[in-house]
Amino acid sequence: MLTTPKNLSHSSLHMHSHSTIPALCCNCVSISIEFWKNPERSGWLMKQGEFIKTWRRRWFVLKQGRIFWFKEPQLTPFSKSRGVIPVSSCLTVKGAEDVLNKQFAFELSTNRDTMYFIADTDKEKEDWINAIGRSIVRHSKSVTDDEVLDYDSKQSGGTGRE
Repeated sequence: MLTTPKNLSHSSLHMHSHSTIPALCCNCVSISIEFWKNPERSGWLMKQGEFIKTWRRRWFVLKQGRIFWFKEPQLTPFSKSRGVIPVSSCLTVKGAEDVLNKQFAFELSTNRDTMYFIADTDKEKEDWINAIGRSIVRHSKSVTDDEVLDYDSKQSGGTGRE
């Protein structure tokens, strides 16, 4: 589990899917970040709908401190994201298989909500948790560059996972 520093100043933006980012704001963020090329991480995840609690398969992209999701993986500058989560609003990211009673599940928590995701494999789940965790640390205003490097080195060694 990764927890952000207690003195983290949260972004004025909030999660689109479970909160109040207006569509215009979401589109502005999408336009200013070239999510369609060279993402930090991308791939399929299952995500629960906000109102109708069915699981839907969505293409997720992590780039520049934002997690975007789309219906399709073929992204262009004209693709419209279905939602965006600023990682600066995230407090923890951790496995959630016991909570959901589903294999390869993980959760992402903010001070407002907890969202659940399901990866296709255990490796993908761990890779997403690590990538999001690094992004949370990297985009925390109260963390120094040395602490980001320290987190990266801790994640890459000694876990026995590859």
